[in-house]
Formats: sequence, structure tokens, C-alpha cells
Amino acid sequence: MARQSGTTVGGQAVLEGVMIRAPSAWSVAVRNPSGEIEAISHRLPRISSRSRWARIPLIRGVLVLGETLVLGFRALAWSGQRSMGEEEEPVTKGQMAGSMTIAAVLFVGIFIVIPLLVARWGGFNADSVWFHLIEAVIRIGLLVGYVWLIGRWEEIGRVYAYHGAEHMTIHAYEAGDPLDRDHIAAYRPEHPRCGTSFLLLVMLTAIVVFSVVGSLPWYGLIASRVVLIPVVAGISYELLKLGGARADRPLGRLLTRPGLWLQRLTTRFPEMHMIDVAVTALLSALSDEEVGEVLARGPIVPEALTAYTR
Repeated sequence: MARQSGTTVGGQAVLEGVMIRAPSAWSVAVRNPSGEIEAISHRLPRISSRSRWARIPLIRGVLVLGETLVLGFRALAWSGQRSMGEEEEPVTKGQMAGSMTIAAVLFVGIFIVIPLLVARWGGFNADSVWFHLIEAVIRIGLLVGYVWLIGRWEEIGRVYAYHGAEHMTIHAYEAGDPLDRDHIAAYRPEHPRCGTSFLLLVMLTAIVVFSVVGSLPWYGLIASRVVLIPVVAGISYELLKLGGARADRPLGRLLTRPGLWLQRLTTRFPEMHMIDVAVTALLSALSDEEVGEVLARGPIVPEALTAYTR
């Protein structure tokens, strides 16, 4: 039986590539217009693990979320440049802040303001069960509709395929399998610790957390939900960790199954060359000792051996 890896890794899909986050580093690998794989690797600040606050449940989830958003924006910016053959231009703090502000405003507008106002216009009292159920159904419906709609675009469809490659590669790595195409292709593209699952858990957790707010004017309700976002994120992160650690048990399946269902929209089985990119990203994020352990398992994607970076 394959030995399970003791190192937990995560990541996300980017434009024509994959970002991987390991305990000590994060990396991005993309396939450029010439068909070659390019990769970068950076030491991980690990604000979410080195701070004393990171050991406190709920608070650590907020720290991880913030770190993930920053790394995600940096990875997307680099992948966008390299996948189109452009010269690398560092993302400034101003650009980062501007992008994150726009994303936050859109998130609040689409997934908080719209569901709340529609539920309120339905004539229900803000502290009634029906109000919160309608708000939740609209919020989840918008999320599902959004990921389905953007997946109709060819470019996003490829991102979803790289998303699948990322998950399948992590599955094989965590199971202790050799990282060649055949072993990786045997896995499903869904993964219980995926960010898609986290988003859905946020939507479900919000039902309970937002229900503690009584009847307020519409602007008070909006403000209360914005203020409670860190609380919702912190609880959702703990549930995601619990579900991922106990994925083979009833409680773990209960927590992870809705997210796995949603991932059928946000992941696709990748083309084989996409798996090569995902393996390159993984090797670039691991330590030398961890790479040596991977190489000792057996066959590995040949292109990844020449493309990965330290």
C-alpha cells in the first residue's frame, strides 16, 4: 500500500497553470505560448502559522484566508503575464490593494446585498426563519449560477481543467503514489479541502451566524453581515479542516459532500499535458528533502523534472 505523505499542500488553478502552496514555499507553473512550462517559487511568509494568533481556532481561519487571497492575486497576475508571453512585471502594493478592494466590493454586492434585499422585498420580517432561508437560497443559487455560467467560456473551462489537474496531483502526492501521468489520472478531480468547498461552507455557515442578528433597517442588516464575515470565514475554515481530516468518516462526509458536488462544476478532467504543469508546480513548492522523497517513489512526469524551480 502506498505510504501517505505527511506534508499537507493546497493550491488553486490559474491562467494556463497551477499554483501550489506547501508548508514552506508557494509556487506557480504555467505553460507559455511556446508550449514550454515556466515556474517560479517563493518562500512563504506563513503569517497564518508563525503568529501566535494562528494557533487560536477561528482567528487562524481569517489569517489563512487573507494570506490565500494575497498569494492568489499574485499567482494570477504572474500567470496572466507568462501565459500570454508578456514580460514579468511585479505587482505593486497599490495594484494588489485595488484588485482586492474591487473583489471585496463585488463579493459583498452580489452575495450579501442582493440576497438580503430580495428577501426583504419579499415582505418577511428580518428575524423570521423564512427570511433567512430565502436569503440563503438566493445566495447559494447565485454562487452555483456564477460558477456554472463562467464555466461556459472556453478560457474559464481550461482553468477548471487545470483545477482538476491540481486536485488529482495533490491526491496522488498525499497518497504516496509516484507522480506520473498514469497514477495521477486514476484520481477524481474533486478534493475535500478545495476552496470551492470553503465557499459553499461559508454560504451554509452564514445561515446560522446571520440568524443571530435581529430585525434592523436594510442598511443595518448589510452592515451586520459585512462585520460578521470574519466570523463566518473562521467557522467555515475549522469545518473545512475537520471535514478534510475525517473525510472517510460520517461527519467528514457530511461536511465535504456538498462541496464535492459543487466541484463538479468547477473542476474538469484535464488533458495530460496539464498534469505535467501541476506536477511542476508541486515540485517547485516542496523542499529538497520532500522532492527527494517524491523521486524515490518511482516514475515521475519527465517534463516536470526539467521545468521545476527552487
